[in-house]
Amino acid sequence: MSTPQLVVHRDKELMAQAAAARLITKIVDAQASRGSASIVLTGGRNGNGLLAALSSAPARDAVDWARLDLWWGDERFLPEGDPDRNDTQARAALLDSVPLDPARVHPMPASDGPYGSDVDAAAEAYAAELAKASAPENHAAVPAFDVLMLGVGPDTHVASLFPELPAVRETERTVVGVRGAPKPPPTRISLTLPAIRSAREVWLLAAGEDKAEAAAIALSGAGEVQAPAAGAQGRSRTLWLLDAAAASQLPRELYPAASA
Repeated sequence: MSTPQLVVHRDKELMAQAAAARLITKIVDAQASRGSASIVLTGGRNGNGLLAALSSAPARDAVDWARLDLWWGDERFLPEGDPDRNDTQARAALLDSVPLDPARVHPMPASDGPYGSDVDAAAEAYAAELAKASAPENHAAVPAFDVLMLGVGPDTHVASLFPELPAVRETERTVVGVRGAPKPPPTRISLTLPAIRSAREVWLLAAGEDKAEAAAIALSGAGEVQAPAAGAQGRSRTLWLLDAAAASQLPRELYPAASA
């Protein structure tokens, strides 16, 4: 696993714009080298802010949207089209405005889908979809995602892996159903840490003073069960994208020498 790298931006707007530009570059480079790219999206204010910035970015048309696979790191187990679902928000922020191949967009199942209210069956189905998309050379039960993005919660949760709950302790499965989440809705679907760590790059997004303590804890040697963000690492790169407010409690030795 890779050592975390930090980039600190002046404010959340600049962070979103810079992250969007960085993501466009990664997608274009992956498509140039391998023909396609595979990205895992995150919800929340920072994930949606990045997608909105990407939607208005001048370089967005450099992406070949038809050769892009989109997955989600977690989802609120709610009916399809519910405004609180991550995929509903992502479609509004970006996806509905770009020419994606619908067959390459992989939302997590909804609570009114074929698995009904059985969140465990829905999670198993998403795990099977990931496994089917994994190439033999990946040697894993999930595709080798080019970039997997995660928002960091004030309690250090990432995806729907909350401190001390069973999902963050999972070591075998790639996708799990989550019950009793401490923030609503309580029932969710989430990638596990083993699935997250299969990505080439993991980007953690944190903006705002309410994320400052979480960033400091996760980057100061905390265990992943107590601070799930600490366990979110990419195979080749782990990148923390922060604004100045979220970075305000970082130990000085962690603070990057040059920030944008």
